[in-house]
Amino acid sequence: MTLSVDSGCPLDRKVNSNSRPISIVVPTYRRDSVLIATIGHLLELDPAPAEILVVDQTERHQEIVEHTLRNWEAAGAIRLVRLVEPSITRAMNRGLCEAAQTFVLFVDDDIIPEPGLLEMHWCALERTGAALVAGRVIQPWDEGKDFSKRGSFHFASMQAGWIREFMGGNFTVRRKIALKLGGFDEQFVSVAYNFEAEFAYRLCGAGHQIFYEPAACVHHLKTSEGGTRMFGDHLRSVRPDHAVGAYYYILRTWSGWQSLVQFLRRPLQAIATRHHLYRPWWIPATLVAELSGMGWALVLAAQGPRYLSSSNWLKGGSSGV
Repeated sequence: MTLSVDSGCPLDRKVNSNSRPISIVVPTYRRDSVLIATIGHLLELDPAPAEILVVDQTERHQEIVEHTLRNWEAAGAIRLVRLVEPSITRAMNRGLCEAAQTFVLFVDDDIIPEPGLLEMHWCALERTGAALVAGRVIQPWDEGKDFSKRGSFHFASMQAGWIREFMGGNFTVRRKIALKLGGFDEQFVSVAYNFEAEFAYRLCGAGHQIFYEPAACVHHLKTSEGGTRMFGDHLRSVRPDHAVGAYYYILRTWSGWQSLVQFLRRPLQAIATRHHLYRPWWIPATLVAELSGMGWALVLAAQGPRYLSSSNWLKGGSSGV
């Protein structure tokens, strides 16, 4: 079930006029110096965004980091929104609701944006009419590589075109459409693996399109501390934090026997890796994580999706719909 756009999120909050009606939202969790560096880069973009929202889920920053954030907020350079309980999807929903502009650009808190990031997102939105524009994301191991001859699509590719999914660290969405769909499903917990794919599934299912614009580019630093890295390495953990999203996504988007096949096949796929081939002693731990993730996902699916609701956002939280 989706919600209408009058879900309690303010649609017409006024901010200083800007040539590009884009709000940048930076969800962040337990990042300090790299967060300050990321915001610094965003403040240097030309043209500038109408606003920069930092949705902060960190319990306590280093003193110098907190001081810098407060100074930026006092100067009107950024707007800080604090969340007590960490959740990727909840933070993104909060940013979506708080954003004042027609378009919302979500970026990770450990990136270096290329100078034309904002302008390229804007041009792609205007040129294509897409509901969502996905930008290029260059991981540290992809720097300098040429993906032009690769058979399948890659998010570091230089080839623009229409796609069916996106990466959560660099995309712009039309705010009204995202709100009408109910935002992001907050049942994607912990690492929230596949929450983007599930949103894309609903977006495309509603008749909207996603365009990939490689000129809207960020370099992802993949910082080892904070963010989803707080949940450890999925290849070396018995915790289900990395697995649960994959199973929940299957349950939400597949149907019939195909859903069952994909659901049961996933544990075998999880151990069919080079890592497990050379380190078979990690197979039992991975299977424990996968089986725990299966059970957790079944519980979440039985509860139903958690989209935006007006009464809940008025209280500053979220509830199931």
